[in-house]
Amino acid sequence: MIAETAVSRRVLLKGLGVTVALPWLESASALAAPATKKAPQRFACLFIGDGISPPHWWAKGDGANMELGSSLQPLAPFKEKLNVINGLFNREGDGGHARCTGNILSGAALQRGRTIRGGVSMDQLLAKHFEEETAVPSLVLGCEQPVSGFHESQYSMVYASHISWRNGDSPVPIELYPALAFDSLFGGKAGKLQGSILDDVLQQANDISGKVSGTDKVKLDEYLNSVRETEQRVQKLNKMAKDDAPVVPEGHAGQRPPVGQPKDFREYAKLMCDIIALAFQTDRTRVATLLMSRDLSGQVYPFLNIRDDHHSYSHSNEGKEYQAIVKFHVEQYAYLLDRLSKMQEGSGTVLDNSCIMFVSEHWNAHNGNQVPLVLAGGLGGALKTGRSLDYLKAGNDKRKLCSLYLSLMDRMGVNAPAFGDAKDRLAGV
Repeated sequence: MIAETAVSRRVLLKGLGVTVALPWLESASALAAPATKKAPQRFACLFIGDGISPPHWWAKGDGANMELGSSLQPLAPFKEKLNVINGLFNREGDGGHARCTGNILSGAALQRGRTIRGGVSMDQLLAKHFEEETAVPSLVLGCEQPVSGFHESQYSMVYASHISWRNGDSPVPIELYPALAFDSLFGGKAGKLQGSILDDVLQQANDISGKVSGTDKVKLDEYLNSVRETEQRVQKLNKMAKDDAPVVPEGHAGQRPPVGQPKDFREYAKLMCDIIALAFQTDRTRVATLLMSRDLSGQVYPFLNIRDDHHSYSHSNEGKEYQAIVKFHVEQYAYLLDRLSKMQEGSGTVLDNSCIMFVSEHWNAHNGNQVPLVLAGGLGGALKTGRSLDYLKAGNDKRKLCSLYLSLMDRMGVNAPAFGDAKDRLAGV
């Protein structure tokens, strides 16, 4: 049935214990009670470990005339939606491995040795802020398995494997399996049902389709196709995992087969981006992080004709091999931006109402003097876009990464007096 009240001009459909929010419909006033006109804001962070390829990572100019280095070329269609920010400084993450990743979203000083001690990450502060408005506080996804032990610097490798932290001593567990991430968006129902999560709400959506404008009908069809397509890809992955599963030992029959990960990293990364896009489109969550490759990454890229692992090539980050690795990760970021830019919401798109960040912990191997960072989306008009900003010569106190986080959180309703090593907001943002 249609919910009694609309949420941000959305209509809620319910079935099988799952609530699915439809996209903004211009005809919503005819279907449900009036609601706030403001679209929900979202934040996502995509992370690449071990730095970027500095000679190829740059932006000049603004708006449609912005020039981009080769590593950022995949973002060319989105120039007017970008903030390419150069020269930010993460004081407690300057130099070395492990600790630079563990505090990339918190700016906290991390503790060496066996005791894990850092700080809450900004994505989790946002998740806490939105927790009463969404079914899932946040998605914390990853495409590379966390590792244990210690780096030679005596920092725990827990720091190298996690960017989202619930509090100073507890990273948020990373979901590595697309199927389980999909399940989590819909109350765990999808993995337990023979049919589709949409089967119980599809008739309701069809009933609505006859009552809305032609523009809304197209929007509704695109929306349902998006959910169905992602669901089908996850189901296909589950079937492949089941077919590849080892024989279940005697006495353990009936256990659910292990949920698989795509063998092709290209498919893996895109599917995780699809799940973030779907989560934002359905308003199941408004906060997500995706660790595509961790610090000291062992990820390999045979489809790029590169034989060695990610971290090994990062030490030769000016070479064509590492340039190809970095550009591949930027392409995944661009893929997510493209998905969100095609989701109409009110007078804009889901991308327009979001802030999607791409970041690495290093500028190059072992050098944290500046943090490579790109933002896309304008938070519903709260954040100006289409800019290349350079803070490298502003002085360390005026180019703090955590000052940017304070500025972004302000625009999303979280007004903290200080965060990490910063008390001031980043000027010019």
